[in-house]
Amino acid sequence: MTEKSASVLWTGAGKKGLGKISTETGALTDYPYGFASRFGDDRRGSNPEEILGAAHAACFTMAFSFACDKAGYATTKVETRADVRLATQGEGFVIDRIALRMQAVVPGLNEARFQEIAAAAKRDCPLSKALARVPEISLVASLESGAPT
Repeated sequence: MTEKSASVLWTGAGKKGLGKISTETGALTDYPYGFASRFGDDRRGSNPEEILGAAHAACFTMAFSFACDKAGYATTKVETRADVRLATQGEGFVIDRIALRMQAVVPGLNEARFQEIAAAAKRDCPLSKALARVPEISLVASLESGAPT
């Protein structure tokens, strides 16, 4: 078993308040977030949805690479983007969609098996399981040839 931690310090009230996100590893240290970086156009701070998307993309990508390895295929490159949508619901908000887009180079793997492994990784990664209440988690997976550019 493993346990990781993150913490947030929030100062101020409501929309005028500001938060600072820190992680155990130091990857984020007092990283700012607030109303403007979550709901507005302030790009100087982060937001929970962006961090959730990064976590989901990272988990899925690792699960896919491990699944390929288990099936006898070595990944040489896997790149995943997660778009997380925060929508209004009644008087509050809900994450109603996460769209994963992955491009991978996996020598020797055919398209059908690639899609099978990708779908299983999406289903089985711990973050997908934790996010099972999100109504829509989609995946578009593209297998690249890996030819030098």
